[in-house]
Amino acid sequence: MYIGIDIGGTGIKAGLVDENYNIVVKDSIPTPKETYENMLNGIIGLAEKVAFAGGLKLSEIESIGIGCPGSVDDKKGIVTYSNNLDVPYMPLGPDISERTGLPVYVGNDANCAALGEFFALDEDVENFVAITLGTGVGSGVVINKKLYTGFNGAAGELGHTLLAMNGEPCTCGRNGCWEAYASATALIRDTECAAKENPDSVLSKMIAENGGKANGKTAFDAAEQGDAAAKTVVDNYIRYIAEGLINVINTFQPEVVVIGGGVSRQGDNLIIPLREHVKKYVYGSLEGVPIGDVRIAKLGNDAGIVGAALLGVNK
Repeated sequence: MYIGIDIGGTGIKAGLVDENYNIVVKDSIPTPKETYENMLNGIIGLAEKVAFAGGLKLSEIESIGIGCPGSVDDKKGIVTYSNNLDVPYMPLGPDISERTGLPVYVGNDANCAALGEFFALDEDVENFVAITLGTGVGSGVVINKKLYTGFNGAAGELGHTLLAMNGEPCTCGRNGCWEAYASATALIRDTECAAKENPDSVLSKMIAENGGKANGKTAFDAAEQGDAAAKTVVDNYIRYIAEGLINVINTFQPEVVVIGGGVSRQGDNLIIPLREHVKKYVYGSLEGVPIGDVRIAKLGNDAGIVGAALLGVNK
């Protein structure tokens, strides 16, 4: 049995994961604030809790894996910087290992989610990319069945590849990143902008009924009702995702690309036009020449737990 821990800005989730990559039991706590010692105690306490709930002592666990937002030195098990947490620098691997006596592995949270989705595949795949469309655009790359993190653990930040020169501002400090167009945050921005420009639209009415705020579903819901302004937003948004995916496929030529995050719940309304655009424009797309299969991710919010738990297996 393995323990996977997924650290977020507001909550920490943990799960006991078996050798078939299934979560046996899971639990969560609010993310400890203010000090590193609080964070350390919270993580260890949560690990002990899920082990006990599964009928085990912590000492009986094979290893603990931790996914954390930010830059991670996965060779040393150190979070070198995370702007979403009160404690930006955390030597979690060595410290938790010392206190528990267990092997502890630490990785970037998006990479962990990618690893979880990779292990959830039902077929033999060697090269794989996972994209998560949420507040930002998270991503992880598997090459030859191994998670690729580069020499410093920071590889795979595909959301911060450029889509438009001098384009929309991105939280990373650049302008025109894929994340600035394909994230759920970008979709909401464009939805609210379209509603203001089209005050008589169904889209505008929906936002007004929701207290003046859009969410990641608003444009899709309004487009299903035939609203022209919403359809333009959805079409443009899918095009932004597709253009970034074409860059990804042209670079890595993975057998499978999965799309996760809240937007992925749109299902066929998202994935069918996405596939069509990718197939049309990916480099070398000729009749009879296979390209990577673009599909919806399977594990959803559990991907980070499973992937973190299996960091030890990936080693």
